[in-house]
Amino acid sequence: MRSLTAWLRRWGISFASLAGGLLTLFVFRRGVPAVSVLVGYVLLLWLLVAVLVQVRDALEASDRRGHRLVLTATEYTIQSLYHGVLLFLLPPYWAATTLVSPNVVLLAALVLLVVVATFDPWYRAVVHPRPWLGHVFFLVSVFAALNLALPLIGVPPFAALMIAACAAVVALTPAVRRARGWRWPTALAVTAVVGATAAAAAGWWCVVIPPAPMFLARAELGWTVSPADSPEPDPGAIHVAELQERGLVVRTAIYAPAGLRQPVEHVWRRNRRRVDVMRLTTVEGGRREGFRTFSRKTTFPPNPVGRWSVDVMTGSGQLVGRLRFRVVP
Repeated sequence: MRSLTAWLRRWGISFASLAGGLLTLFVFRRGVPAVSVLVGYVLLLWLLVAVLVQVRDALEASDRRGHRLVLTATEYTIQSLYHGVLLFLLPPYWAATTLVSPNVVLLAALVLLVVVATFDPWYRAVVHPRPWLGHVFFLVSVFAALNLALPLIGVPPFAALMIAACAAVVALTPAVRRARGWRWPTALAVTAVVGATAAAAAGWWCVVIPPAPMFLARAELGWTVSPADSPEPDPGAIHVAELQERGLVVRTAIYAPAGLRQPVEHVWRRNRRRVDVMRLTTVEGGRREGFRTFSRKTTFPPNPVGRWSVDVMTGSGQLVGRLRFRVVP
């Protein structure tokens, strides 16, 4: 009985938190959390981190039990905020990620940070002795939250991506000032320069960032020329003769929240090499079933056998989703 009580004290809250997190994922699924909730979490997180940075040395040096309790409570609150923010972010980023593409990197980072933040013994063992890991939690949480929230209030997605990267770095100014012993203007100038560099890097390598809050709701393959009773093409085995005779049409439905406008294109590839790019109508958010787009292709190489894909890309180069099919002799 005593060993069970000790186990519950050490791991019970963590498993309860995990259960609550899984319930959150089930409830939200692919939904997008309210902007006010995200912004509130981020502002509170920034405020607590900024305050803790300024008073940590004094609290750690104090012999008073009350000061130690304040430090412990503040650290636990920050951990809980990380957990809450990251759980809110997982459903929309999961929906926007193509698992066999580079943009799975950010999703993997979010999942890893959620797991560490969920289990208190792991968080204390991994993060507390390494303050820089706490900064990683902060940067990823703030960036991912702003990158998701800003398009919901009308900021163009690519601009939101760069603003989020810059703001996440600038928000670390209190920590940089304390670590380097700089004056506020110096610390702010340095983080602004680094933030601008981070924004440029995010724009350049946006392919590793899912296009949340957009995601591919549906993708279908059909014949360009098709009798009424003709079956739809089998993506696993489309014969060359039928392909050359009928051509293909790819229909996609892209979910985007109301107010979001995003240019998109279909990039046709064969064996991973780009064959054709078809620019489509600008996506306008707000439709529950998704904004419908399509592209037709009637001309193919003389020998089109191989593995084909049609990537739904934003104008800035982010992958929204992918449809694959195979052409056989």
